Amino acid sequence: MNRKFVSKSNRVLRKILNSKENLDIIQDFIETFLEIKIQEIKLNPYLEIKSKNLPSKENFGIADVRIKKQDEEELNIGIQMIDGYYAQNKMLLYYAQIHSNQLEYEDNRKIAKTSTINLLDFNYLKSNSYFNKITIPSKTENKIELYVLELPKFHTWKSKKISKQEAWMTYLCGNSEEKMQIILEEFDKIKKLDNLLEDYWKNEVME
Repeated sequence: MNRKFVSKSNRVLRKILNSKENLDIIQDFIETFLEIKIQEIKLNPYLEIKSKNLPSKENFGIADVRIKKQDEEELNIGIQMIDGYYAQNKMLLYYAQIHSNQLEYEDNRKIAKTSTINLLDFNYLKSNSYFNKITIPSKTENKIELYVLELPKFHTWKSKKISKQEAWMTYLCGNSEEKMQIILEEFDKIKKLDNLLEDYWKNEVME
């Protein structure tokens, strides 16, 4: 994993990305892996509002957003990094957290389908693919959707042309300095995130 993420990765990235000025990075990441086009994206405020009464910001994940796709469908999207044991439990508990938070928004929005993107720094699924979608039947009309990125299964690209998904995976893995420089020159949202992380660690103080 990219060493700039290490040390409470969910908390660090949440602190950096959860502002209106940086929603474009979250949008680019979601569009890349869910292969959708977003016309509107908003931060869901629940976790930050309730943060003083919750046990640990590490449990919040990286992002909790409401999006509207170009076809007008609305979705809740949560993004988190997972380490350690009990990956399945952590994915399901996080999904339940993101989905049930909709009851707390108090802005008369309709309950929408929820999907979560889970980043793992270890191999977990039997599939050889680094990117998988898990769909679980539900008693409601919306099935549970869990997207899983397993970083160790990704191998850096060999062709001359790199896709945006490959660029994001290369940056997340952080295992090739040469190719890292290439993607930072070519992909502006990844470059913006890298600059934010550089500034964060230069200015970080003990809390």
